[in-house]
Amino acid sequence: MEEVRAAGRAAGGGTAAFDALRAQLQEAAAEFADGPDALAGILRGIVDDVDRALREPLEIFPVCHHSPASAAAMARRLREKQPRTVYLELCEDMAPLLPELRNCRLPVAVQAFASEVDGFPPQWAPLSVVAPLTEASAEYQAIAYALDTPGVELVLVDRSSDHVFQWQSRDGQAAGPAGPDAAPEAAPPEEEAALHGDAVGVEIGDLRPRFAELEEHLLRHGRVRHWSEWWHQYVELPLGESDSDHDTYRQVMLLIGSLFRRLAPGDAERVAVDEDRERYMWTRMREHLAAGGADPADCLYVCGAFHAASRVAEFGVQGTDTFEITPRTASTWQYGLIPSSHTAIEAQFGLAGGSVSIAATQWAKNLRRTRVQPFRLAGQAGRRKPAKRARAQDPAPAAPGGVPADRLTGFLRRPPVLDPLDEAELLGWSVDIVRAARRNGYLASTADAIAVFETSILLAGMRDRARPTPYDFQDAAVTCIEKDAVPGRRDVRRLVEIMMGGDRIGQVGYDALPPLARDVHDRLAPLGLRLQQRGVQRALLDMAARPELARCSDVLWMLRRLMPQGTARPIMGERRLGESPIQESWDVALGTHQRALIELGYEGVSIEQVLEQRLRRAAYDPQATTAVVLQAVEDATLYLRGRRLADELGRRALEVLATERSVDGAPEVLRRIRRLLAFYRTSEPVLPPWIACFVTTGYAHYCTLLPTAFTDEDATAGQVAAMLGFLFSMEGLALSLGCDRTQLELAFAQSHPQEPARVALLWAARVQLGQLTRADLRARCDELLGNPLVVPAYPRYLSGFLHALEPVPQLADFVVELVSTAFARLPDPVLLPWLPTLIGTLRAGGAELAPLLIREAGRIFPGRLAELDAWVPPWAAGPEAVTGPPAPAGGGGVALLAAHPAACDALAELLGCEGTWAAPGTGGRGVALAGRHPDTAAALEALLGG
Repeated sequence: MEEVRAAGRAAGGGTAAFDALRAQLQEAAAEFADGPDALAGILRGIVDDVDRALREPLEIFPVCHHSPASAAAMARRLREKQPRTVYLELCEDMAPLLPELRNCRLPVAVQAFASEVDGFPPQWAPLSVVAPLTEASAEYQAIAYALDTPGVELVLVDRSSDHVFQWQSRDGQAAGPAGPDAAPEAAPPEEEAALHGDAVGVEIGDLRPRFAELEEHLLRHGRVRHWSEWWHQYVELPLGESDSDHDTYRQVMLLIGSLFRRLAPGDAERVAVDEDRERYMWTRMREHLAAGGADPADCLYVCGAFHAASRVAEFGVQGTDTFEITPRTASTWQYGLIPSSHTAIEAQFGLAGGSVSIAATQWAKNLRRTRVQPFRLAGQAGRRKPAKRARAQDPAPAAPGGVPADRLTGFLRRPPVLDPLDEAELLGWSVDIVRAARRNGYLASTADAIAVFETSILLAGMRDRARPTPYDFQDAAVTCIEKDAVPGRRDVRRLVEIMMGGDRIGQVGYDALPPLARDVHDRLAPLGLRLQQRGVQRALLDMAARPELARCSDVLWMLRRLMPQGTARPIMGERRLGESPIQESWDVALGTHQRALIELGYEGVSIEQVLEQRLRRAAYDPQATTAVVLQAVEDATLYLRGRRLADELGRRALEVLATERSVDGAPEVLRRIRRLLAFYRTSEPVLPPWIACFVTTGYAHYCTLLPTAFTDEDATAGQVAAMLGFLFSMEGLALSLGCDRTQLELAFAQSHPQEPARVALLWAARVQLGQLTRADLRARCDELLGNPLVVPAYPRYLSGFLHALEPVPQLADFVVELVSTAFARLPDPVLLPWLPTLIGTLRAGGAELAPLLIREAGRIFPGRLAELDAWVPPWAAGPEAVTGPPAPAGGGGVALLAAHPAACDALAELLGCEGTWAAPGTGGRGVALAGRHPDTAAALEALLGG
């Protein structure tokens, strides 16, 4: 036996403290394995890793992220040792933010954010790294101790946020893959799960088996469903006992870290990144020790148990200094605190739903059981009472040579402590879950509470547990209460998670907010809302009674433009060019979207600056279209109220228009330029130079593209109609600015469409130009209806005429005539199969123009059913069908005009008309016209009382 122990020490370089454990593991390997070499090497290596970490002069404190046992052990050890320097495994560039934690309510996340990247692929932008913190985490205990204890230095030693992406695989995948516990059916549907966005998460103590078979073996033999439950049952509860001392905790965590590290045959790239992180941290610690001259015995290194069992050459204060830290890229990083939640942490790191809430509940139980005084930052929101400074206690007795005694052997041999059944606690859970289920629509009763109570005990017994765990209770509640369909928003599993502690959501205090967020809060203060409170609040703005609220309105409209949907939602009121609001009503949820507001603060110091930057970015994007740039011009005019940026972006729109070779954005360009023209015509004495140039350039541009657009298969009828709308509506202004109408005439002369809708568009445009009369157009349409081969395509012609109402709105009555004529002339065997095609074509091709057509039909058709039989369509009645009262004998009106021709001659000269007076008594066209349309003369006679 002595020879075995000596061989083990010689192979591992260890001490005699663990000789007994080495010998027992050697005997177990020889008995249960085929040969002692492989298994014995692994087991002996695990003990050597523990021994090596314990012999390090700089005390290593292994932790697991968001572990109540680690947090309690951390608080206990800090009060015992009171180190002067704390090295923490956290991104070193996040250190300046940590004092701001006292202005927050946990959980929150420390974030590094880079919107503009230099040295990374552009498609990676924006880059975001978050490190969430909860009170039940060892890293928070270390931070609170270091910040509130005078003379203690906190040093972050992990790679920077920039290095997180430098070392990331070049395929762009996230550095922290979700674990198997985060199953799709267990993913929380609430918006709190997305509080971290798509940021890459960094955590202290990622402790999970990387050997799939090992994890499956542990779950199967532990009779649990997922890894979070196994860790809670077999690590958290034993280490959280009151009699679990510091040495036992350290050795057990080092053992687990070494086990998972040696049984990790997985991703070689991930292992290389882990080892580089360890080299990075030990290099930073040695640099700090050399620069400050600190004694390693007065220091404490807090890191994940996986990294504590490191075997790299740089390990330890006496390790080699061969690792070279690469410089950071030129990317500009911004830092801040964002709100987090238990659900967001679970979603970020692939934990089982509710596991962080259960850990928070276990943390409270551990504090009551062990009477450990935790550390909390002074002045922090939610702090119950100030932490008392504890005197330094004598450290636990150590083995000779400064190495703690072997506590692993006793811990591994000790049978699990079976907690007695706490019937009062279980009964309380059962009653509470039934009450919560009833509030959420489940038909639960007292019988269900009894069933949940008994089933929890039954499941715990089947899983070799005397006391049901929260996971046993959750399974029992789902079994007894859950139905086929969930009646409300939350199912029973989610209700149990909420009941076990709820989804606590953190909050970043006002003092910890970036300048932009504080500015927004200050400018919205006149509304009298609690802006940091989560949920929707109603704000009523009466600018007529309180003009100062107009500034709040400006802020809310800009937030609506910049922030996610739902942050600021107008209930009453709208913002349009040239209009001033009188009253508005808003739903404001600024506290719910606090993370988005904080990230907005990374882009500038005011929302006006951020909006201007985004408008410039959108306008100067290489893929920007004319419609996009005009939208930026309109937003700049609407929100920023200044001409400087609008004129600059308008000149950019002119440049983009000149380079476009397609008409995809023509409808949007037409709508926006019409709005801008109407605004400038009513608010400015003269048009801005850029908009005048835009009209002339657009007129020539669309004249050039028109023949191609009529025959282009990719261009739609709506886009061609928008081009025609631009040409016809801007023609007067364009001609006054120097354009030549010959361009338009040549464009139509070169246009020869074949598709029916575009043919109809061309006909309508020629009517507008005067090249085609209505009579000719009516004859052509009658010819189409008379041709049986063309009748199936007639709806497409109608679709073209419907689109033509955009450039030629005067044809609305003619389109009504075409539809009515088709219904009157086509027989039912042709009309009925043709009718669905007509409806589908009109709906797909011109739904926005249908109201204009309906109004025109309402004007033409009789308003009463009784008048329909005697009604004659206007297009069916010739000039002779409409008669008026007989003209007075002698044509007195003509004689009067002939006797006094001065007024008519002056008007004719002004209009440039030439002609002679008809002889009295011969009548004239004016008399015939007045006879056919007597309504105007009759109304004038009634007005004059004649």
